[in-house]
Amino acid sequence: MKKEEYNGLVKDIGNLLENGRSHAFFALNSIIAETYWNIGKRIVEFEQEGKNRAEYGSALLERVSHDLKLNYKRGFSRRNLSDMRRFYMLYKNWQTLSAKLGWSHYAELICIENNEERAFYEKQCLEEGWSIRDLRRQIRSKLFYRLPAAKKEGGFLKLACEGHNVRKAEDIIKDPYVLEFLKLPSSYSEKQLEDRIISNLQMFLLELGKGFSFVARQFRMQIGRKQFYADLVFYNKLLRCYVLIDLKVKGGYSGVGQMNLYLNYFKSHVNLKEDNEPIGIILLKEGKGIEVKYALGGVSSRIFASKYMLNLPSLEDLRKAAGINVVKLR
Repeated sequence: MKKEEYNGLVKDIGNLLENGRSHAFFALNSIIAETYWNIGKRIVEFEQEGKNRAEYGSALLERVSHDLKLNYKRGFSRRNLSDMRRFYMLYKNWQTLSAKLGWSHYAELICIENNEERAFYEKQCLEEGWSIRDLRRQIRSKLFYRLPAAKKEGGFLKLACEGHNVRKAEDIIKDPYVLEFLKLPSSYSEKQLEDRIISNLQMFLLELGKGFSFVARQFRMQIGRKQFYADLVFYNKLLRCYVLIDLKVKGGYSGVGQMNLYLNYFKSHVNLKEDNEPIGIILLKEGKGIEVKYALGGVSSRIFASKYMLNLPSLEDLRKAAGINVVKLR
């Protein structure tokens, strides 16, 4: 027996095992979700059979929890039963639920009070294949409120119905960007910021959003007798263009002209025939002050400046940082 043939056999068996485990995991998750939905349905039906039962409320869940624990031990706390009940109340038609999402995803989604916000995260989970960890992080970082559509009239409803569509340059921009995963000290340099981003590249790509892939750091450009370096370069396959990111710990308005230089270089020397014009994003620690606004006036419409934050924001933080009109949704 040839070694290559044997190695191929072992590899094929390994692939079959991995595929089998993956399918088993998704099947089990789906079965658990359906079981918990049915438990929630049964509790609601029991409550609604008569006025007296409907008044049980928390007392009913406490009693059911106690009795189930006697036979089934773990997994049936009052809170878990309450989540199952809420799961059914929010998704009364089982056919509307996706088999691609398991109970763990829905356990996060049902904690969201706002209907539009919940619908948005559910849609993005399906479109982008978010893990539980990804979903939890995007909810906590208030992604729903940081997208460009959130600042427009009717934007929340549009996000809920359509999700995050990327059709033009401004669609990929967030303001602010949330980089809590970098865990930087109170004082740091631009190099430290860049190093931490590279060390946490997967999380940074999640924050950038749909369609991004990493290209290079400190991309060298020879312009005349001088050498210039773009901090970070990515490619967005949805917009079919390079995205250059400049990191600023202090100031920022001086980086606008420099970014314009970089974009012109990419158009002339890096872009292929099928590539669209590159996009430049300047990430600012202090936010987009009046100097930056004036510096951006009259330059390429494909240069953007956004504040970055190193902590998970509250809705009030977002309102102050980017002027987002945060309203109470239904």
